[in-house]
Amino acid sequence: MAGLLGIWGVTRAALLLCVLKVVVFPGPDVTSDVSVIYRGWYDVLVTGTFPQDDVTWQYPPAAALAVLSPAVLPFLEYATAFFVLALVADAAALALLLRGARGTGRSRRGAWLWVAAVPLLGPTVYARYDVMVTAVAVAALLAAGRHPRLAGALMAFGALLKVWPALLLLAVRGRVAWVSAAVTGVAVAGLFAVLMPGAFAFLGFQRDRGTEVESLGSLVFHVARHHGWDGEVLLNYGSVEFLGPYVSWVSTGALFLTGAALAWLVLWRLLATRFAPHTAADAAFTAVLLFTVTSRVISPQYMVWLVGTAAVCLCFRESRMGRPAALVLAACPVTMLEFPVWFGHVVASDALGITLLTIRNGLLVAASLLAARALWRATVPARREIPSAAGPSWAERTTVPS
Repeated sequence: MAGLLGIWGVTRAALLLCVLKVVVFPGPDVTSDVSVIYRGWYDVLVTGTFPQDDVTWQYPPAAALAVLSPAVLPFLEYATAFFVLALVADAAALALLLRGARGTGRSRRGAWLWVAAVPLLGPTVYARYDVMVTAVAVAALLAAGRHPRLAGALMAFGALLKVWPALLLLAVRGRVAWVSAAVTGVAVAGLFAVLMPGAFAFLGFQRDRGTEVESLGSLVFHVARHHGWDGEVLLNYGSVEFLGPYVSWVSTGALFLTGAALAWLVLWRLLATRFAPHTAADAAFTAVLLFTVTSRVISPQYMVWLVGTAAVCLCFRESRMGRPAALVLAACPVTMLEFPVWFGHVVASDALGITLLTIRNGLLVAASLLAARALWRATVPARREIPSAAGPSWAERTTVPS
C-alpha cells in the first residue's frame, strides 16, 4: 500500500508541475483548453445560460458543473483551481478502487493500473474534465453489485456530464438501477432545462463534424494525403479534423460501426445468462471500448475512460479483462507520444505520425475484440449447453441402460 501511494504521489506531483508550467512538457500547450476555452465558458455559465452560440460547446448540461467547479476555490486562479480539482478527482478514483479491492475475490490490480496508466497519458489528463467524469463512473460500477439504486443514479448523472457513462447501464441487471437512472436523469436534465436556457443546444453542434485526425477512420485520409487526396486538416468544432472529399463517407461508416456495436451489445444482453460479480464491470469496459474505437473522434482524454473502467474490472480476481486492460495500458504511452509530444507529425500525416496512430488504434481495436470475445464466452451459453424445450431426444429416450 505504501509503495502504491508513494508512486501515486510522485507521478501526480509531476503532472501538476507540467500543467502549472513549472516543467515545460513537449508539444502544444494542453492547458489552453482550461485557461482559454473552459474559462470562456465559465464567464457565460455564471450568467445563468449555456454558450448557445459556441459550436465548441458539445457537452450535456451537467458539464456546466465541471466548468464552474473552480468557483469552490475562489482563492486560486481559474486554471490552477481546475487542475487542483482534477487531482482531487484522481485521488477519489484511487480511493474508490482501493475500497473496491477489499474482500474475498478482490484485488488491488485495478488500483495499480490506475496509478500506472494515468501519468503515461501525460498532462492532458489534468487539463480536461474527463478525469472527474471517470471518477463518477468508477463509483457507479463499484456500487452496481450491492447498491443498484445508487449505481443507476450515478450512471445517469455521469451521462449528463459527458454521455458515455450511459453505456454502463447496458451492463447492469434488474429494474432498480434503470428506474433510478431514469428518475435521476429526468430530474437533473429538467432542472437544467428550466433554470438555464440552451441546456440542450449541444445536440445540434455534432451534425457537421468531420473525421478527427486521431480516430480510426482518419487513417484512411492520412494515407490518402500521400496519393493525391485534396482535402485539408482544420480546427473544426473544437478538434483538429479532416475536411474534404469522402470525409462524410468515412464519418457515416463510423456511425454505422457504432450502431453495429450497439446492436451486438443488445444481443449480448438478451442472450447472456451467466452473471458473476465482475460481469457488470467487464461488460461496461467492453461497451466503452467498442464505442471509443468506432467513434469519429478518439481524443487522448478518452483513454481515461478506458483506464477507469478497466481498473474496476481488475478489482475482481475472476475478471476476464486482463489482456484487454494490458493492451489499453500499452496504448497509453503511445497516446501521449501522438498527443501532445509529436502531434505535429500526426497533423502532417508523415511516417512517424501514421505509425503512432496505427499502433495506438491497433492496440485499441485488439483490446475491443478480445474484450468482446471474452465477455461473450463467459456469459452466453454455447448452443449445446441450452436445454431443449422439447425434452430429451428420441435417441436419449430409447437408449437402454447397460
